[in-house]
Amino acid sequence: MSSRSDTPIADAAPAAASEQPDNTPVATVSAEHAELQRQGAKSAARGESLASNPMLDAVNQPGATGETEQVWSDRRDAWERGHGSRQLPVALLTRPGTAANERTQDEALFGVTRVLTFSGNTALTAASGFFFERDGRLYLVTSRHVLFDAPTQHAPDRIEIELHTDASDLTQVSRLSILLHRDGVAVWRQAQDSGGEIDVALLEIDRAAMPTHCVVCAFGPQHLAVGFDLFEVGDRLAIPAFPLGFFDTVHHLPVVRQASVASCYGIRFQGLGYFLTDGRMHRGCSGSPVLTRVDPATPARPRWCLLGVHSSRMDMATRDAVLDESLGLNCAWYADVLMTLTTGESPARP
Repeated sequence: MSSRSDTPIADAAPAAASEQPDNTPVATVSAEHAELQRQGAKSAARGESLASNPMLDAVNQPGATGETEQVWSDRRDAWERGHGSRQLPVALLTRPGTAANERTQDEALFGVTRVLTFSGNTALTAASGFFFERDGRLYLVTSRHVLFDAPTQHAPDRIEIELHTDASDLTQVSRLSILLHRDGVAVWRQAQDSGGEIDVALLEIDRAAMPTHCVVCAFGPQHLAVGFDLFEVGDRLAIPAFPLGFFDTVHHLPVVRQASVASCYGIRFQGLGYFLTDGRMHRGCSGSPVLTRVDPATPARPRWCLLGVHSSRMDMATRDAVLDESLGLNCAWYADVLMTLTTGESPARP
C-alpha cells in the first residue's frame, strides 16, 4: 500500500591454505582482504573519505572483536589500498569559483523547485520537482501522479514552478506557469516497463518563456549512477523537497531530508521499477530527487549522484493504526528512466 506524497495547498583466494600466527587460514585472510579492497574502491568511487573505513568503527576494533592488533591493522590497510586505487588525481580535486558561485551551483538547492497544480485559478496541490538538462534541452521532472491521478480524480490543467532570478538576492523569485495540455493532448512524457506504469513524468520547458537571469542548476546524465554495484543497503541519501509545503519562505529554498537505501539497489522491488528508502517523508515531497553525496566534487564528477525520484510512502494495509507505527519506508523510481524519457517521444495517455 502506498501513500501519495503531494499535499493540498495548505576475488578469488589462493588455493593453498597455511596457518597465520593467529590460526586464521591464509586463504580466508586473502579473500577477506580482497573483499575489503573492493569495498574501499567502491567507497572512493562514491566520493567518501578515508574516515569512512569500517575498520575504524569501534565494533570492528580489537577491543570489541578480541582479535589481535595486527589482524585489525591488516584489514584496515586492505580497505585503504582499495580506496587509494580509486582516488582522483590531485589536480582534479579543486573547483574554480567563489563561495557564492559554489552555493548557486548546488543542484540540491537550485535544481529543485516547488510544483503547484491548478484547475483554472483554483489551487489544488503542492509537490516537488527538479530540473534535468540533456543535449541543451531543459526539463522539469516530478511524479506522474502530481500531474494526473485517476484514483483521486486529480486532473489539473496547469502547474506553476518557482525560479530564482537573482543569484545575489535569493528573495527574488518569479513563477512560471505551464499548461499541461495542448490541443487536448497531455504535454508531459511518462513511461512504463514490464512491471507497469512508472510514476515519473517529464515536461520540456521553453527557455524563451523563462524569466531573465534565472538561477537554475539542473541535473543531467552526468549525475546518474554509472552502475548499480556502487550502492548498497544502508547507504546515506539526501532528499531535497517541500514537505507539507514547508520550506524557507524568505529565500525560497527546499529543506533536505536524510534517508538511506532500504532495499537491494539495482533490484526492482517486488518486480516494479523502484527501490525503497528509509526516511521521514511527507506529502509535498512527491517528485523530489533522491541523491547521494559525492565528495569531493570535481569538474568531471558532480557533487551529487541522482539515484531516484521519490514517489510515495509505503505502508501495510494490515497495520493496526493504534498498536503499530508506520513503516517509514518510501519508494523511489530508478532515475535512469530519465534517459528513456529524454530520448524520443514518450507521450502521456490520460
